[in-house]
Amino acid sequence: MKSNTELLAKVTEFIGYEADLLDHKGYQEWLSLWTDSGLYIVPTDLNETDYLNTLNLALDDADMRRMRVARLINGESVSADSVGYTVRMMSRIRVLEASDDVVVARCAMTLNELRHGKLVTYPANIEYRLVPTDEGFLVDRKVVKLLHADGFLRTVSFIF
Repeated sequence: MKSNTELLAKVTEFIGYEADLLDHKGYQEWLSLWTDSGLYIVPTDLNETDYLNTLNLALDDADMRRMRVARLINGESVSADSVGYTVRMMSRIRVLEASDDVVVARCAMTLNELRHGKLVTYPANIEYRLVPTDEGFLVDRKVVKLLHADGFLRTVSFIF
């Protein structure tokens, strides 16, 4: 296995930056990390790959991402009531594919949420399709495969 450590370092830095923005509710900055055609996907089936034709917990294009952020910021939804605190731990970051036009990376995430005095953990595998730019990367697709997506999920007041 040959590794491009410089590319891996850049991808790791970007993924850490995105996680930090989400943990600290930097939603507007988070929105700026996306391509216009980018998709944020949280499938209900870990084995599914046809996201456009199956049930998902989230399948957000640019407009839906903006609406999701607006609801979180303005408290316009039940899920935004008593918004909790989150801490994400990103690990096992791997570059799966790299070209001048796209970088595909996969990592593990453990998201911990504290709300109403209760701590809940959401383990997931995440796959990113990143578009290289002069300033770094833009997200063209983010697929969050929650290990228990097909089970009970309480009201979620954050972005995975």
